Amino acid sequence: MFSKILIANRGEIACRVIKTAKKMGIATVAVYSDADRDAVHVEMADEAVHIGAAPAAQSYLVAEKIIEACKATGAEAVHPGYGFLSERASFCTTLEQQGIVFIGPKPKAIEAMGDKIESKKFANAAKVSTVPGYLGLIEDGDHAEKIAGEIGYPVMIKASAGGGGKGMRIAWSQEEVRDGFARARSEAKSSFGDDRVFIEKFVVEPRHIEIQVLADGYGNAIYLGERECSIQRRNQKVVEEAPSPFLGEQTRKAMGEQAVALAKAVDYQSAGTVEFIVDRNRNFYFLEMNTRLQVEHPVTELVTGIDLVEQMIRVAAGEKLSIRQEDVKLNGWAVESRLYAEDPYRNFLPSIGRLTRYRPPEEGHFGDVVVRNDTGVTEGSDIPMFYDPMIAKLCTWAPDRLTAIDAMSAALDEFVVDGIEHNIPFLAALMRHPRWREGRLSTGFIAEEYPDGFAPVAPNDEEKAVLAAVATAVELLRRDRLDRLTGRLTPHSGALKPDWVVKIGADYLQAHLGEGMVSVPMELDMAIGGGKPMTVASDWRPGEPVWRGTVGGRTVAAQLRPIENGVRVAWQGMSVAARVMLPRTAELDRLMPVKVPPDTSKLLLCPMPGLVVSLAVTEGQEVKAGETLAVVEAMKMENVLRAERDVTVSKINARPGDSLAVDAVIMEFS
Repeated sequence: MFSKILIANRGEIACRVIKTAKKMGIATVAVYSDADRDAVHVEMADEAVHIGAAPAAQSYLVAEKIIEACKATGAEAVHPGYGFLSERASFCTTLEQQGIVFIGPKPKAIEAMGDKIESKKFANAAKVSTVPGYLGLIEDGDHAEKIAGEIGYPVMIKASAGGGGKGMRIAWSQEEVRDGFARARSEAKSSFGDDRVFIEKFVVEPRHIEIQVLADGYGNAIYLGERECSIQRRNQKVVEEAPSPFLGEQTRKAMGEQAVALAKAVDYQSAGTVEFIVDRNRNFYFLEMNTRLQVEHPVTELVTGIDLVEQMIRVAAGEKLSIRQEDVKLNGWAVESRLYAEDPYRNFLPSIGRLTRYRPPEEGHFGDVVVRNDTGVTEGSDIPMFYDPMIAKLCTWAPDRLTAIDAMSAALDEFVVDGIEHNIPFLAALMRHPRWREGRLSTGFIAEEYPDGFAPVAPNDEEKAVLAAVATAVELLRRDRLDRLTGRLTPHSGALKPDWVVKIGADYLQAHLGEGMVSVPMELDMAIGGGKPMTVASDWRPGEPVWRGTVGGRTVAAQLRPIENGVRVAWQGMSVAARVMLPRTAELDRLMPVKVPPDTSKLLLCPMPGLVVSLAVTEGQEVKAGETLAVVEAMKMENVLRAERDVTVSKINARPGDSLAVDAVIMEFS
């Protein structure tokens, strides 16, 4: 067994590998760029080596620097995590030449499966079912249009060396092929240094289901069940679960055996994933093989009890698999939510900045539920623009699917993140979505259910009463605390008044107090909006970011953020500004004028911090609605900014190569 390994990665996956290595008694070496000097993975490792500037192309993607770090520290092996150099066969070969073990498959398998075009050719030869498509070199946009027309629309344009949704576009018509081909090539070139793309048939109503395989160097290979990864946005996974609610045992076995056959055919040695597209009739087609550890591997670990990182290390050290296929049992259900640094209310555009508050839910066993959070940040960490926007993976396990989903919903309610925008409101709303809860999924789920983008969830009357009760409890304790301050001439509030008004949005709800006391702990009867009295009970103290308690017997965990004269309450994907007032104050509040936001219709604002890749217009140019104005890159994704209406460009304020802040004015219209 190795005595020291180096983790050639960053963030949560580097922390994840370090945890298992420590459990196995193996010393660890971290590498870091300028942007990650104070990162969590650097602190966790036994040693750390600086490898360059913040851009990945100058640090994490430079194989020579990784090898130098191994030699300087005496690391015997390298775990690549995912992304960066994890699927680069040349890196694996160079390590072997230097006498350093690569904790992953051999170069032959990476070369055979790592290239999407070659992997499909290999799969066809191995009699693995594949999606119809064109695997040859595509010369230009005209060639792409011709191929797409022959295959039949819709088609998927994908980068050969791609992954993580980069370099991938769906074209539903001839008009969309040329632009999709150009964007896919550009993203592929900037993300992977390889602009080759291929085109294949896009399966309508597809499910993305993948099989986890594990193989050693002695010809043994097994599959560890499947993961459902159909909840995707821009071809990037958002929520995963294991097992799939769609597969039966017969389909699971057929897919698993086919995945193992493919792994054996390329002499695969490590943990790997064979991805399939499954149609509505449970026909499955080989998509690709990821010759590395997957982001979503924790859900497989939770339902099988097998530490995949440990198995990778043992296989790389020359050990035989100690697990047989008959030993693999799927127990319960696991769900993973990816926490991204992005704004769900602005079409999920990236967000960067410092985590002024980062309080994940408590991990561990809670009755029949397990909560796990794989993360690489802590309070005070910076989220830079140079890397993937994922900052944590929250996982829950329970004996059945709905209990696991409810556990995830509760854990998301308690996950406090401030300083950046993030997708927790969307994830929380998703956990309540009927179609998700019923398991009626496809890779088009988000586009179909949120065609106009994600908007704040509006509470119904029952939910509004819960939010109002929490806000009232918070305000009563705040006033009680003021009354107890020493040195006050007279109490701020006086005797507890029974009648209050809670303003939520534009609604004014009556709140009548019944029996109980304003204290910690609190137990107080309230009637909201003329409804039946309900008991509000909590141990919450002023200053705590999460209000935990019960409202009318319903368990509630709501996040609190102070606003002017009130509090913002976030719960289950809803977020409302609540102001608790005395009735006379509410009368006067109704007379206050409403602020009107400024008109920005004649401006193109940068929707997120990013780099201007290109400008498609010039000053004085007339532009039609839907035409491209500019392309901005952030967190390895190119975002095309289009005209929302017919306009004339009057002034351009940015140039290609400029780094812009959010809401910076790119151009002005007349």
